[in-house]
Amino acid sequence: MAKKKISYELYSYGIYSRWERESKQLPKLVEITTQITIKPDIEFGYVIKIKGAKGKKLVYEIDHPLFKDKHGNIEAPFVGEVYVNSNDYEFFLGDTVWEPYEDKAGEWKLSTWMDDELIAYKQLILRL
Repeated sequence: MAKKKISYELYSYGIYSRWERESKQLPKLVEITTQITIKPDIEFGYVIKIKGAKGKKLVYEIDHPLFKDKHGNIEAPFVGEVYVNSNDYEFFLGDTVWEPYEDKAGEWKLSTWMDDELIAYKQLILRL
């Protein structure tokens, strides 16, 4: 039997409605853009649509401007993994900003890999 072809698409990116992380619902796209003005509770990122990859592991990274954590240490890029739980899957990778806003301005690079292959990348610029 032929192996099913996996397909993926960077479906949307930019500004989204507030995302409830515990919800199964993804945030709604508000505006497609790579230039984002920082304001309280702004949600930004991208959505990937993936077909035929149930059980595969996605590895993601959010590389952000240099800022310090609450202990004064430089915060490392945010990394994680998630498993595709259906053959028609949508994945949101994104973040929001918090005070102080000044150190969150700059380039935010969002990346997602499957089977060591980069399947999505988007650079978003946050400005005050």
